[in-house]
Amino acid sequence: MTRDDHLSLLRGAVGPGGGSWADLGSGTGAFTIALAELLGGEGRILSVDRDAKALAEQGRIMRAQFPKLDIVLETADFTSLSGVSGLDGIIMANSLHFQRDAEGVLRMVHTWLASGGCLVVVEYDIELPNPWVPHPVPYSRLARIAGAAGFSPARLLETRPSQYHRRVYSAVMQKR
Repeated sequence: MTRDDHLSLLRGAVGPGGGSWADLGSGTGAFTIALAELLGGEGRILSVDRDAKALAEQGRIMRAQFPKLDIVLETADFTSLSGVSGLDGIIMANSLHFQRDAEGVLRMVHTWLASGGCLVVVEYDIELPNPWVPHPVPYSRLARIAGAAGFSPARLLETRPSQYHRRVYSAVMQKR
């Protein structure tokens, strides 16, 4: 995917004005960078990934491109984080499909959001697991589990063709 794809997948949920966000399972930061750009290079982003090397590279790029942004890099499995609260938004791009209990993870991140905060999910729209997507979360399933986790109904934002798995979608849900 290209930079424009990343921006398009997030644009319907993220606008300028900063705020406090998290990118869970951020990897090298393609979506973190798009998030920072959409926020206008201001605010605070907590970027979490288990790969310290990927986070270090991401931090170098983010600090060079967005010097006014408060970027916090956390090397961890995001499901083990504690003390996170009051976020305006959370991005989960291609990270939910690694979680056996997607609904439980959605319940957990729900508690991290401020009232009215949003969760943006980017996932492959496939039903069957494979080695790269062990626990698929197609849009139809996300739409079903969002309410059970305390969110408003999932709203489809955008789709893009996927070279590997049919298509990628993005959806946004508000904390109720």
